[in-house]
Amino acid sequence: MDNDATEPKVVVGVDGSPSSYEALRWAVRYAGLVGGTVDAVAVWELPGLYGWSAPAVDVDVDVDETRQRMRKELTDVLGAEAAGSVRTHVVHGNPADVLLRAAEDAEVLVVGSRGRGGFARALLGSVSQHVSQHASCPVVIVRCEKK
Repeated sequence: MDNDATEPKVVVGVDGSPSSYEALRWAVRYAGLVGGTVDAVAVWELPGLYGWSAPAVDVDVDVDETRQRMRKELTDVLGAEAAGSVRTHVVHGNPADVLLRAAEDAEVLVVGSRGRGGFARALLGSVSQHVSQHASCPVVIVRCEKK
């Protein structure tokens, strides 16, 4: 995930959820204010791959198809012009780890929050919680507006 050193890099995690789309909008607005670039990162991980059992899903993920779907989602969320300025990355791995690596040289890392309250928020393993505690740059957690 290379970067032009003269422009601040804004990394945003996109997972298809409404809160990640809000995070994407926030990242694009912020990058516009600071003259930066946006790297949208989608991470895929195969459930069961690291456990004792066989993978629960087909291990043949079509990365090109995933990139095309991501590009379409970005266009739907941002419009064609803004989406064209966003660099996309589809990466295999643990979402929190991938986002932390992508943001090592970033000005800010932006992630969505699904906005779950109570006990669910206290559970360990939340990507937003993990990156907020371990990122080497500021982290912005964007909540989806209730409608």
